[in-house]
Amino acid sequence: MIRSFEVGDGPALAAAWTAAAPADPIGYQRFRDLFLLDRNFDPAGLKVAVQDDQVVGAAYAVRRLVAASGDDLELSTGWIPFFFVHPDRRGRGLGRALLTAALDWLRSAGRAFAFFSSYTPNYFLPGLDAARYPNAHRLLSALGFERQYDAVAMDRSLVGYEIPADVRSLVAELKAGGYSFGTPTGDELTSLIAIAHSEFNPDWARAIREAVVAGMPLERIVLARDPGGRVLGWAMHGTYEGVIDRFGPFGVLPASRGTGLGRVLLHLTLERMAGLGAHSAWFLWTGEQSAAGQLYLKSGFTITRTFTILRAPLVRANGKD
Repeated sequence: MIRSFEVGDGPALAAAWTAAAPADPIGYQRFRDLFLLDRNFDPAGLKVAVQDDQVVGAAYAVRRLVAASGDDLELSTGWIPFFFVHPDRRGRGLGRALLTAALDWLRSAGRAFAFFSSYTPNYFLPGLDAARYPNAHRLLSALGFERQYDAVAMDRSLVGYEIPADVRSLVAELKAGGYSFGTPTGDELTSLIAIAHSEFNPDWARAIREAVVAGMPLERIVLARDPGGRVLGWAMHGTYEGVIDRFGPFGVLPASRGTGLGRVLLHLTLERMAGLGAHSAWFLWTGEQSAAGQLYLKSGFTITRTFTILRAPLVRANGKD
């Protein structure tokens, strides 16, 4: 039987997910916080497969009830953040049936496209790791999902980390020119959040605001300021779920790129992370060929996973579902 989420399903869903994807396990509290307490959660969109009174699979569809920015509810778009089938129940078409039910629900909500799985604010992974889950890739492709672009996750060990000598020299040179680097004041957060929203990604602004309100220490943020005190960029860690070794978000205003500010901010933040006892620095999502991606690679990060962001049309060319 495939039905929508019911109160009491959560722990069983987390357990079945972990059985289905043991290399990407999830505990119930994290499952609850990321999905059930998400501001856009609608129980009707979480399709649950039950057999012999046991949860054996699920597929989650979501659309915006609260705009990510302004009043744009992205009315044509829906997302499939995850789906899974317990390994004991595979090979019977259950994954296809779950995904079809989730996509049909998005169609009924008037969505024209569905993405896997680049949903914000809460996502577990930014896309499909086709190398790890080739069967899921084949199923999604059969249901009309096509590649849009790739994102890479990177990690860097912080064992024995120290700021490179040339970066220390660059810091001294920039400071001599009137630039400053350090923890923001409470009031400076307003400038940082405004920059993150307007120049980078509204979801970054949301993440910074919510992390600080939840109690994240401001020492986890490093600002770069020009000689007049204007915020030019920042780097931070511990923003998401309070995980101190998760780096980001990180950005430098376009007009200030090429000055070395990004490299300085990255290494000053890595130093703070090492000082807190973080064993490594990692993040889930950047473009390998982007300026940030190339900076990370030159700074000792290595690519650990590649994710493909996929999209499927929900409306045929003739305008019918």
